[in-house]
Formats: sequence, C-alpha cells, structure tokens
Amino acid sequence: MIPAILIFTVTYVVMAVGRLPGYRLDRAGAALLGACLMVAAGVLSLEEALAAVDMETITLLLGMMIVAANLRLSGFFRLVEAFVMVRARHPLILLTAIVLVAGFFSALLVNDTICLVMTPIVLDLVRRLGRNPVPYLLSVAMASNAGSVATITGNPQNMIIGSIADLPYAGFAAALTPVALASLAVTVVLVAILHPKEFFTRQRLVAPKLRPSRPNKPLVAKTLLTLVVMVGFFLAGYPVAGVALLGGAFLLFTRRVKAEKVYFDIDWPLLVMFAGLFVVVAGFDHAVIGPEAHAFVARLNLNEVPVLAGVTVVLSNLVSNVPAVLVLEPFVATLADPETAWLAVAMAATLAGNLTLVASVANLIVAQKARTGGVTLSFWAHFRVGAPMTLLSLAFGIWWLS
Repeated sequence: MIPAILIFTVTYVVMAVGRLPGYRLDRAGAALLGACLMVAAGVLSLEEALAAVDMETITLLLGMMIVAANLRLSGFFRLVEAFVMVRARHPLILLTAIVLVAGFFSALLVNDTICLVMTPIVLDLVRRLGRNPVPYLLSVAMASNAGSVATITGNPQNMIIGSIADLPYAGFAAALTPVALASLAVTVVLVAILHPKEFFTRQRLVAPKLRPSRPNKPLVAKTLLTLVVMVGFFLAGYPVAGVALLGGAFLLFTRRVKAEKVYFDIDWPLLVMFAGLFVVVAGFDHAVIGPEAHAFVARLNLNEVPVLAGVTVVLSNLVSNVPAVLVLEPFVATLADPETAWLAVAMAATLAGNLTLVASVANLIVAQKARTGGVTLSFWAHFRVGAPMTLLSLAFGIWWLS
C-alpha cells in the first residue's frame, strides 16, 4: 500500500504542476515512470499493468488526431479563416464566428488538437484586422472546452468515460449538446461584456487583402467526407474507437501527403501520458481503495448531481480533468444511476477546464502558442472570464441533468 500511495501522489503532483521541479520530467514522462514503478514495486504484475491500459481510448484518440492532422495539412482551416475574414464586419460578429468554429470542431474532433490548429490562425487573423488578440484567444480556449462537452470524441476525458461506461455516442450527444450550446452562448456574452472597448463599438472591420491560399482540395474533400461518414457510424451505434481508427487509417492511404507529416501532427506524449495514468490509477485502486474508502465516499452522497459535479470540479482543478475521471471511476460505477453520474462527471470535468488558465491542457496550448506569437495570456485575464463562465455553465448543466 505505501509504495502505491507514494507513486500515485508524486505522479499526480507532477500532473498538477506540469513538470517535476528541478528536472525535465513532464506529465507524459511522469505518468510513464509512475506506471513502471507500480510494476517494479510489485503493486501490479506486468500482465495486470498491460491489461489496465484502455486501448479503446488510446485508439479513439489516435484516430481522431489523424483526421485532425489531415484537415490541417489540407489547408481546410485556412479556408475557414478566409471565409470568416470576408464576412465578419464587426468585432462581435468575429468573436461569435470564432466561438462557433472552435466549439463545433471541438465537438467533432479533440479540443486540444483544435486549439493547436486554431490559435496561430486566429492570432494572425485578428492582428491583420488590427484588433486586440487577447479576448479572441481566450474565446478559442473557452469555446473549445465548452463545445467538446457535446460528444464522446470532443476531449480525452469524454473518450475515457465513453469507454468505461459504454455510453452510446448518440445518447451522450443528446444529453450534453444543450449544455455545450448554452456554454458557447455564455462564452460570447461574457467575453464581450468583460471587453467592452473591443466589442461595443460602431467601428466596422475592414477585411485585409487575402493571402494566396493553395488548399489541397482533393484532400479537403476526402477528409471531410471521411469525417461525415465516421460521425454517421458513431450515431448508428458502431464502436467509436474502431470507426475512428479505421477512418484515420483510410486517410493515411494517399499519394498526396507523406505519412511522416501526419505523424508529426499527432500528440504522441498525450497518448503516452494516458497509457501511464491508466496503470498508475489501477495500481492505486488495487492496493489502496477498499471498503473504507467506498464507505467514506458514500457519505458524500454522490448520487446527487450537484454534489458529484462539485467534487469533480474541485478534483479536476487539483490534478487536471483526465486524472480526476480516472480517480472517480471506482466510485461512480457503484452509484444508483451510473449513466447519469458519468454524464455529470463528463460535463463538470470539461467545464471545470475553463475556471483557470492551468485547469485544462487546451488552455495551456493556447497560452503557449500565443506566447510564441508574442502575446501573453495572464492568469488574471483568463480567470476574470473563466470563473463566471464556469459557474454559469455548470449551473445550467447541473439543472439540465437534474
């Protein structure tokens, strides 16, 4: 028990902080090292560790990353940028368009990937329009979190929940799409209200001269068609992970783009982190979580959606949303209505990512990409929008699921 507690605690501290102070060990490395130590310390056998890795989640994430990589390499997102630039004649319309695009594609694909793709595009767009980039970049991060609530493929924690609870894609989307739409509306309203000089103006936007764009139109068409077919199979009830991996593999069958370019766009460290976390949590569960722990959690009355959502928000901001979901798994599975409980966890863990700048990987990606482009997103700039947004969207989500 003691080695399991020590390994689990140190691993999750690194998850929360981002890296081990004084060392270059990042989240992915910490998860992998923690998994190896669980086996080395005898907490789990090698066979038990391998069995703990949820390959459905890993394959689903990999497949969706390949689809997103093909969309980026085809030039599709640049086409979207040109479309928005020509039609957005007012800052408020531009903000709404960015929120809708980020939210929609985050629901279809992985929100972290959408942030990677959209941040440099939005930064370039608003600079060419002569606007303050900060509120628009905040809207990318918050809308990607909010939009990803809607589907199992929207973010990593939803993928894990869909696999653990065996939730149907269509049922998940029907239950949480209204929450995602309400959260996107709240994003537009709050970002605009808290940046009045930027958005409450009579000044019109003058579209700059469009740069020559040479999208790979056959690849755009092929990727979009593949994505539509994949979503159709998702809604029809086919295994989500299998469909995603088959769609990704099909897109690798091409003469136009080298496979190495697609592989470069895949977030391999995220996949490693997931595999390691599955093993670390399984070791902790195996050695530590017993009847006493379940009895203590039972006294928290997690059957009530507001209580479960509150616990999830707190835990997500302590150790991040993916680890929080893994920690909650053995407790949620024993509740009276596990399906509603898992929907509440998915909703709360995702929306909790908007509370602070460090509460989700999507936020950190936007901040890092913005800093590369010479723009600083401060903790306070994010918190003054993210805190009220999280409270309002969570309130609606709790009401809706209750």
